[in-house]
Amino acid sequence: MITDVVIAGGGPNGLMLACELSLAGIRPIVLERLPEPSDVPKANGLLGQVVRLVDHRGLYERLSGNPAPPQPNSAYFMFAAMGLNLSLLDDSPVYGLTAPQSHIVQVLYERALELGVEIRRGHEVVGLAQDNDAVTVDVTGPDGTYQMRAQYLVGADGAHSVTRKLSGIGFPGVSYDRRTDRTAHATVPGEWVDPITGALDIPGYGAVLPFLPHRLEHGGFSYAPLPGHPPLVSTIEWDQPEPREPMSLDELATSVRRVLGADLPLGLPPGDGPHVLRRVTGGNTRLAEHFRDHRVFLVGDAAHVYTAGGGPGLNLGLQDAVNLGWKLAAAVLGTAPLGLLDTYETERRQAARRMVMYAQAQAALLAPGSDVTALREVFAELLDDRDTVQRLADLTAGTDIRYDMGEPYPHPLVGRFAPDLRLDGPTGTVRLAELTRNARPLLLDLTGNASAAKALPGSHDKVDIVTTGPHTPASPATALLLRPDCYVAWASSSPQLDAAELDALHAATQLWFGVTVPA
Repeated sequence: MITDVVIAGGGPNGLMLACELSLAGIRPIVLERLPEPSDVPKANGLLGQVVRLVDHRGLYERLSGNPAPPQPNSAYFMFAAMGLNLSLLDDSPVYGLTAPQSHIVQVLYERALELGVEIRRGHEVVGLAQDNDAVTVDVTGPDGTYQMRAQYLVGADGAHSVTRKLSGIGFPGVSYDRRTDRTAHATVPGEWVDPITGALDIPGYGAVLPFLPHRLEHGGFSYAPLPGHPPLVSTIEWDQPEPREPMSLDELATSVRRVLGADLPLGLPPGDGPHVLRRVTGGNTRLAEHFRDHRVFLVGDAAHVYTAGGGPGLNLGLQDAVNLGWKLAAAVLGTAPLGLLDTYETERRQAARRMVMYAQAQAALLAPGSDVTALREVFAELLDDRDTVQRLADLTAGTDIRYDMGEPYPHPLVGRFAPDLRLDGPTGTVRLAELTRNARPLLLDLTGNASAAKALPGSHDKVDIVTTGPHTPASPATALLLRPDCYVAWASSSPQLDAAELDALHAATQLWFGVTVPA
């Protein structure tokens, strides 16, 4: 028997993909190498457009514990240890969701089980072979080795992806072997923390705002008091000999002294943990040569890794999963239009390349040397410019990505993630995000005369159609066609659609969903 989809890797990206496939009626099998969830601290949350994405799947409250919709950060963020003054922007694209990766995995695991996903822990892919009809996967598990046949295999198995290696896909990039990162949960003197700004005022050095790293000639320093956890204290240094002893708080305190030229007392964090105490030498920014090899696909760190602040790998990986999920489901169900699966690599490679640029630019601006210091001084002056802050904020959030929807962009929303709209519903105001929880194509008609809805007769089995009105008259569109990943495939701002707009709507529904409208 051929399984629909096998997913190698039960981390956040693999589980997110499994949820997306299940919403589309596919029953994937997830193979996770670890017998139990890892408690090793990794990412500390989500950043940027992915926060709005999980809100569109109804996961924001479960991940954040906050029943209110996500709100953007309109204060400050950072780029290469320089502050981005987000208050200069009319609408900040930088959203944040603070949650340890273990919690993210647990929420997605529970959601996958609710949707009927089969998750096999302690099972690992060790071999694969493809033919025209399926992928044969060799798996080792608690009871030995066995084989599976699947229409598709997706590698969500991390930076050292076995799936990628077995497929012979190269992983070129840049290694930073001069760099040593040290990070630990630790207590700091309470009287040194400003109760209003949260800044850590270090005698002999000065104030360090939370979550805004400092770069100096001798390295970098950051202080991150994450809610509900002891502060994370971190340093970056270059050309340091690697100690033979295990990492310790004393080693981190000595590193802080070298970087800042001042002492920062560090105490053991309270509670049982798990707590971060790690030293990492080197780093990598790499991009797979291909995201697809016939019936094998790569998502997340299996396809791209980055040495950059802000956790870009997880933010990008979850969006990979949502982009691929509906397309893979359509292929399994036999409803995918010609070339649909090819758009996964086209679209997500574009996003990954932008993140490579983001990571390498920050690495260059964080490097030691007086020439880099001079470059940073020039760059800091540019950050007083609103347009520069907007460009970097969009790059940070991933909102600079605009997908090719198969035609020129007649409307500014086409190719972008869905706007945050509030609509008039039968029982009150409803957010657009609440209409996309089922991961189906959606035509939203706000024209007042249903001219968009009438253009797709008999299409309700493939496209959800909602006819309503905007809660405010300042809506950026009168009609929107959304793909399941919540990107705008077509849009209009006309109160009455003309023939050209109707033709474009018909073309978009056929291109993305295989819907042919009778003449």
